[in-house]
Amino acid sequence: MADLKYYDVILKPIVTEKSMNAMSEKKYTFSVHPNATKNQIKEAVEKMFTGTKVVSVNTMNLEGKTKRRGNTSGKTSKQKKAIVQLTQDSAEIEIFAGL
Repeated sequence: MADLKYYDVILKPIVTEKSMNAMSEKKYTFSVHPNATKNQIKEAVEKMFTGTKVVSVNTMNLEGKTKRRGNTSGKTSKQKKAIVQLTQDSAEIEIFAGL
């Protein structure tokens, strides 16, 4: 397994209706590197977004979907999602502020 730096851990934010509703509870959803651990995700969020303190990290491993095109079938790549819970006195994450 390659050594992951904190800027390689978080790939992109996940913006869905469910994740937007969870932001009122200071829970933010990110797509993360498949080999990232919970401690690496916590460290990456606290370093990338100043003023944030992470309480907990919940992760989900998503298997690739089976896709068909004619007689040929294949799978999409695996993904990993992380839901990060911030403390109540923590700063908001700016990328979600305008949404």
